[in-house]
Amino acid sequence: MAVKVISFYQEGCMGCKEQTPILLEAAADLGIEIEEIDAVKNPEYIQKYNLRVTPTTLVLDGDEIRERMEGLVHSEDLEAAIRRHLPEPLPR
Repeated sequence: MAVKVISFYQEGCMGCKEQTPILLEAAADLGIEIEEIDAVKNPEYIQKYNLRVTPTTLVLDGDEIRERMEGLVHSEDLEAAIRRHLPEPLPR
């Protein structure tokens, strides 16, 4: 299965606004896509992934959650969490 990264946010969330450029940077650095989903407008994900706060970023392998990062995650921590689950090691 391919690794998938999803970040959940909601309108008006300051941490979510700060998280977006970090997500974009990580996606560019790692050459992957990070999907951003508004949790309030897509409430089915709240129960499915047991979302408690926004932002919440998940690294999924198929349907299995490999990493859960709640709250603002700094670039180095986000990239390290994603790298742990990529099929091939990427150069740093």
